[in-house]
Amino acid sequence: MATKKDEKEFTVEEKLKTLYELQLVDSKIDALRTLAGELPQEVKDKSDELEGLKTRLSNIEQNMKECETQISDHRIRIENCNATIARYKEQQNNVRNNREYDNISKEIEYQQLDIELSQKKIKNATADLEARQEEKARTITEIEEKTIDLEQKRSQLETILMETKAETEALMIRSTDLEKKVDDRLLAAFKRIRKNAHNGLAVVKVERDSCGGCHSKIPAQRQLDVRLHKKILVCEFCGRILVDSDIDDMIKK
Repeated sequence: MATKKDEKEFTVEEKLKTLYELQLVDSKIDALRTLAGELPQEVKDKSDELEGLKTRLSNIEQNMKECETQISDHRIRIENCNATIARYKEQQNNVRNNREYDNISKEIEYQQLDIELSQKKIKNATADLEARQEEKARTITEIEEKTIDLEQKRSQLETILMETKAETEALMIRSTDLEKKVDDRLLAAFKRIRKNAHNGLAVVKVERDSCGGCHSKIPAQRQLDVRLHKKILVCEFCGRILVDSDIDDMIKK
């Protein structure tokens, strides 16, 4: 069964031509992606930020519910304390001695202290609730503003992607076809160099006696070796694969 290389043994010249053409195609893909600039990252960052704001809003609303529950619980506690005080006062009218009267008075005093404590907690919870309400309003406004901004960025990105979609897809298909003609080890090296190169160039021409990637001087003997196409050579300074300046004419043949 045929391999992805169709079991064909390519010459060094054919490998170099294929690599150079693959570089040209991948560079065009890079250029199309560059048209979008920082938009993809901006969309991601703004989307993450918006999710964070929504989480914050959810937490605020949960805290507001907790404050409302505290206020409601303490109001019920105050009502119960007042009801208990009323019962104790009624019992005071029927006491048999001073000891019973004093004991009931202490219970009434305890209930009154409990009422004061609940009132204080209601006051604190109310202040906290008001602060949370203000924070909620600010967060909702921020969410609305961020949502509009995100939608604008998404719209810009979608417009660019739609305009370049057909060309990008065609280039991706061509890139895949060319990759199939390159043996695995050489393709891995090509991709590694591209990844490490700031401009994505893994294959460069020798022009004006210099490397087309880092512009370092290439010795005359090495230039001759590059033109002979006997083996794949790389720049001794930047590690990019070198091809001779006539490569464009070669791939047209």
